[in-house]
Amino acid sequence: MKRQDSKTRQPATQIPADAVDAFRAQHLDLATRDLMTETGVMQVVVNDSESPLAWLARRKGRDGRAMIGPDQFIAGERLRADFTRGHMTPRVTSSWSGIGRTRGSGGGGDMTDLIVASRQRVRLALEACGPEFSGLLLDVCCFLRGLEDVERERGWPSRSAKVVLQLALDRLARHYGLRSDARGGGGAIRTWLADDAAFTP
Repeated sequence: MKRQDSKTRQPATQIPADAVDAFRAQHLDLATRDLMTETGVMQVVVNDSESPLAWLARRKGRDGRAMIGPDQFIAGERLRADFTRGHMTPRVTSSWSGIGRTRGSGGGGDMTDLIVASRQRVRLALEACGPEFSGLLLDVCCFLRGLEDVERERGWPSRSAKVVLQLALDRLARHYGLRSDARGGGGAIRTWLADDAAFTP
């Protein structure tokens, strides 16, 4: 589905005044985002504080730079969007949608093209990142688990998850075409050889 331009966008969703009261709002980090749906682009209000990636993108390291760069953040959010659109989040409540159906109906017929395509993109992205990084990307980007929880459950040293996540997001961003691999210039090969030795590459 092609992204619609601003002229064909749906109007911004109006949030009722009582949807988020003042007490709750002071504990949230609300922002407006564009979300691609089956009917087009619509604006939704999201809580940035629920996403570990948004927290890392806003937080500065000792060198004054953000802990993850814009390409890394966009790549992680793209994976999360496909994960959500693909309905891959585990269900935490009972589903009564199958009540009244005859045996053999439903199931695969409920899968829209958008869901199937989103799941395929998630699969391809995780395969491109490899088994070393795919589990961490799922935990942090899709299941919104904090880095400290990841370190504790995996027995990793303190503050190591951030470094591994940066590497994983780099690979994910490269898969999405957001980064290019560094390529060296064709410089001369330097070696330490004896005066009478010869080197042929």
